[in-house]
Amino acid sequence: MNHVCVIAEAGVNHNGNIEIARKMIDAAKEAGADYVKFQTFIPEKLVSKYAEKAEYQKKNTDSGESQLQMLKKLALTYMDFIDLKKYCEQVGIGFISTPFDLESIEFLNTFNMAFWKIPSGEITNLPYLEAIAKTGRKIIMSTGMSDMQEINEAVAVLEKFGPRDIVLLHCNTQYPTPYEDVNLNAMITIRNATGKMVGYSDHTQGIEIPVAAVAMGAQVIEKHFTLDKCMEGPDHKASLNPIELKEMVSAIRHIEMALGNGEKTITFSESANRDVARKSIVAKHDIKQGEILSWDNMTVKRPGNGISPMKWYELLGTKSNKMYKEDEQITL
Repeated sequence: MNHVCVIAEAGVNHNGNIEIARKMIDAAKEAGADYVKFQTFIPEKLVSKYAEKAEYQKKNTDSGESQLQMLKKLALTYMDFIDLKKYCEQVGIGFISTPFDLESIEFLNTFNMAFWKIPSGEITNLPYLEAIAKTGRKIIMSTGMSDMQEINEAVAVLEKFGPRDIVLLHCNTQYPTPYEDVNLNAMITIRNATGKMVGYSDHTQGIEIPVAAVAMGAQVIEKHFTLDKCMEGPDHKASLNPIELKEMVSAIRHIEMALGNGEKTITFSESANRDVARKSIVAKHDIKQGEILSWDNMTVKRPGNGISPMKWYELLGTKSNKMYKEDEQITL
């Protein structure tokens, strides 16, 4: 059975409050996620004071504030992340945080994380990609807002300066993503075009789409979650609550088992049903010894522990080797 890596994306849904962040770690662990992921950034190094917010951010937060003002409210300190990583170790869940600036890459590199998670917005940021690649660590990269040329160019940069161990996540960055814009088949296109392992970073509402992505071959699933969808902040409304997150992880684990190894065989659970559901050749009515077996005196009925009907023509026209009562199985 192939294990799908589930990343519970806390993002900035802690609203800059480390106590909420700790509770999110607990919720991700309870849900069965493999990793809980945060976002590490220095607001002034991430956006200029002139940067506007995305439309969904304006809708879900104070529309009059700048993106910089919003991010300052949502940022955790480096010391906070040191504390959160230790807490993840205590709880028993993997810690990941996405850096959004070069200083944060340098800081997080000391954490010895299992992999880097590159967000969609950095896919055309060559200095950022180079810095990530040079650490030599495994990379998972989202591909929202990009086409195949940009994906290939980013992969080329990563492979030039670092290892080839790269997972590409199909993604749409609209919060929430309309179902008609999901285009899950693009995940297959990315896999075929690059030869890389693929996954899916989801921003739709509900759990159906990430579960479908696993059925289509996603090896990594990333999904935003929150403690309360009614909290103030840009991403809460497009996130799962803890109960939904647990349901998603459970559904993914079921799909993992259900996919199997692709070999068509009789499974253990159904083997006992063969005799019950299949049929055998039996006497349609009483048959005398030496009587010619024909369509008139033979038929097929359950159970299937006798001669298979696939041997019908081997018996047809032969002499009965004994006397048979109605419904008695014919033998060779």
